[in-house]
Amino acid sequence: MTSSAQPPASGAREAHPDHLGHVIFITAAAAMGGFLFGYDSSVINGAVEAIRDRYDIGSGTLAQVIAIALIGCAIGAATAGRIADRIGRIRCMQIAAVLFTVSAIGSALPFALWDLAFWRIVGGFAIGMASVIGPAYIAEVAPAAYRGRLGSFQQAAIVIGIAISQLVNWAILNLADGDQRGVIGGLEAWQWMLGVMVIPAVLYGLLSFAIPESPRFLISVGRKDRAREVLAEVEGHGVDLDARVVEIETAMRREHKSTFRDLLGSRFGFLPIVWVGIGLSVFQQLVGINVAFYYSSTLWQSVGIDPAGSFFYSFTTSIINIIGTVIAMVLVDRVGRRPLALVGSAGMAIALACEAWAFSADLVDGKLPETQGVVALIAAHVFVLFFALSWGVVVWVFLGEMFPNRIRAAALGVAASAQWIANWAITASFPSLAEWNLSGTYIIYTFFAVLSIPFVLKFVKETKGKALEEMG
Repeated sequence: MTSSAQPPASGAREAHPDHLGHVIFITAAAAMGGFLFGYDSSVINGAVEAIRDRYDIGSGTLAQVIAIALIGCAIGAATAGRIADRIGRIRCMQIAAVLFTVSAIGSALPFALWDLAFWRIVGGFAIGMASVIGPAYIAEVAPAAYRGRLGSFQQAAIVIGIAISQLVNWAILNLADGDQRGVIGGLEAWQWMLGVMVIPAVLYGLLSFAIPESPRFLISVGRKDRAREVLAEVEGHGVDLDARVVEIETAMRREHKSTFRDLLGSRFGFLPIVWVGIGLSVFQQLVGINVAFYYSSTLWQSVGIDPAGSFFYSFTTSIINIIGTVIAMVLVDRVGRRPLALVGSAGMAIALACEAWAFSADLVDGKLPETQGVVALIAAHVFVLFFALSWGVVVWVFLGEMFPNRIRAAALGVAASAQWIANWAITASFPSLAEWNLSGTYIIYTFFAVLSIPFVLKFVKETKGKALEEMG
C-alpha cells in the first residue's frame, strides 16, 4: 500500500481555513492508532514484575512473554498494506480496534501464562497494523500544503500513548498501595493496567466510523463520486475535483509495484542503499531504547528504588520522550537529518556510558550508592531525550526519503522488518543480560551508540531539501 504523495497540479491545493479543522479531526482520529501503538507497546512495563511473581517464572521465560508481542507486530505490519488495499483503510482501522480491545480484555483476564502470551501476540498484530495504516491514511487524506505537519501526528500520538500508559500504571499502583499484585475490585493491579486499554481501543473504533474512506482507495474500487465528496471535504470546494481524481488515477497507473527481487544487488545480497536502511533500523534498536519503555520499572526496582518511585520515573522519562520528539519535529527540516542523528548518537553514547558506570557499583542495602543512583537517573533521562530528538524521528524520515521510487515500498518493508527483529532481540535478551551483568549490558548498548557515528558519517547521505525523485 502506498500513499498519494504527488506534487500539486495546477489550481489551489491548500485546504481552506474552514476545512482545516475537519482535516485535523480526521487526522487525529486516524492517529489514535498511533496512540494505541505507543500505549500497548509500553503498558507492559508496569506488569513485568507482577507477571514474574504471579507465574513464578525465570528471566528467560519472562523475556519471551514480553517480547512475543513483537512477532505479532511484524506479521501485522507485513500484512496491513494488503488488507487495506483489499477492504479499505477504515475497515483496517476497525479490525485493529477490535484486536486492541480483545487483547486488552484477554491480557487482563488470562487463565495461564500461555494465553497471556497469545493475547500479547494479538495486541502486537494490532500494533503492526496501526504502524502502517495510520501514516498511509493520513498521507492520502491530508492536503499537500499540510501533509508534513499532519503526518507528524502519528509520531506525536505514539509518544503521548507511551506517556499516558505510564501515568495510568503509576495511578493504579498508588490505588493498590504500591503493590503490583494488590487487589482492586477483585483484580490485581497489573491486570487493571493491561485492561484499561479497552477505553482508548473502543474510542478508536468509534472514531473510525466518523471519518471518511481514503479518496485513493475509493478511486481504486471505482467509487469516484464518493472520492470527489471526500476530496471536497478535505481540500475545499475551490479545488478542481475532476482534475484531482484524474491526477490520482494517473499516479496509481504509473506506480511501480516494487518487489523483493528489485532489492537484490550483486554484492552482499541487497543493493547498498537497502543495507544502509537496514543499518539505520537496527542501530535505532540496538542502543537499547525499548529497555526504557518495556523494563524501566523493573530496572529501577533492581537497584533499590521502591515500586511507586520506579513507576514515577518511567512516567517522567516518557515526558522527556515527548519533549525530545517535539524538538526533533521542529529541527529536522531546519538542521537536517544527519546532524541530528550524529548529535543524538554522541549524546546517547555519553548517557549510556554514565549508566554503565553507575550500575557497576556494588549495592548497599539493596540500593545503589547515592552518587551512582543520581547519575543513573539523570543519565537515563538524558539518554531518552537524545534518542527522541534524533534517532526516534530521524530514522523514519530517512526511510521515507532515502530509497529510489522504484524500490521504496519494498525497501521500507525490509527495513521495518529488520527493526522489529532488532527490537525483539533487545527485548528478549535484556532480563537475562541484566541478571548476568547490568553494567556490562549497558556497555553493549554504549558500543552500538558509538558505532552508529562512523556508520552515519560513512554511509548515510543527507536527504534534507531533496525531492524524492532525486534519490538514486
